[in-house]
Amino acid sequence: MSQTDTARLLIACDDQPGIVAAVAGALASHGANIISLDQHSTDAAGGRFFQRTVLHLDGLAAARPALEATLGEVGERFDMEWSLHDASRRKRVAIFVSKYDHCLLELLWRQQRGQLDIDITMVISNHPDLADSVRAFGVPFMHISRGTGDDAKHAMEQRQLELLQGNVDLVVLARYMQILTDDFIEQVGAPIINIHHSFLPAFIGANPYARAKERGVKLIGATAHYATADLDEGPIIEQDVTRASHADSAAELQSRGADVERQVLARAVQWHAEDRVIVHGHSTVIL
Repeated sequence: MSQTDTARLLIACDDQPGIVAAVAGALASHGANIISLDQHSTDAAGGRFFQRTVLHLDGLAAARPALEATLGEVGERFDMEWSLHDASRRKRVAIFVSKYDHCLLELLWRQQRGQLDIDITMVISNHPDLADSVRAFGVPFMHISRGTGDDAKHAMEQRQLELLQGNVDLVVLARYMQILTDDFIEQVGAPIINIHHSFLPAFIGANPYARAKERGVKLIGATAHYATADLDEGPIIEQDVTRASHADSAAELQSRGADVERQVLARAVQWHAEDRVIVHGHSTVIL
């Protein structure tokens, strides 16, 4: 289906009678046609209500101010958080990576194949190793090393922020092996999605797959989540696992883990790009 004149409306408010009817009425009053509607309530009595509505409205750009004014009135009535997203506007994405390329290449390949409705505007890395692989996709590659000295990390992040601010709608950490500072997360002005293996917090640090082998781990998993100041404790978007055996070597475990990581990250980015994710406290609702 063409994305022209199509929008996605996300709402969240305390659950109460009349929400769906009021929103549908507001859309109908402007001639908008509802294409799909998904909703969820955390509790039938006194819960939190979430809804994602995909709508079509001829001449959306011109009609948007009047439609938003009506939605604003509904929002005030229900004390509602809401946002309206133009489906034809692809989200601009910057990818951060270090040396592992599996998640990065998965996103680049899917975007090139039209399976991810995003524009990858740049890849930023603290190592030069993946420059040729990225440029083969026609995407700019920016190498910004950390350097040395007490102020090195701050200088690196300031350069990154200069490239990002106002130019991206989402930052994806595709196995970027640097911890972001609180200042960076606060200043970047866009959501950040991170991917990591699901051994945390059991196997922190280097060689987690070797340590998992030593412990006889039977499940290899990955978690994609929004990055916050609490490091790997941000709201989870997607997770998955695959089984492992006592016969698997540490290298085989790592290979299985890489497969899960790239699949999980791709789904998380896709859902975010399609405006399916609503953050609810420390959790998320995927509609």
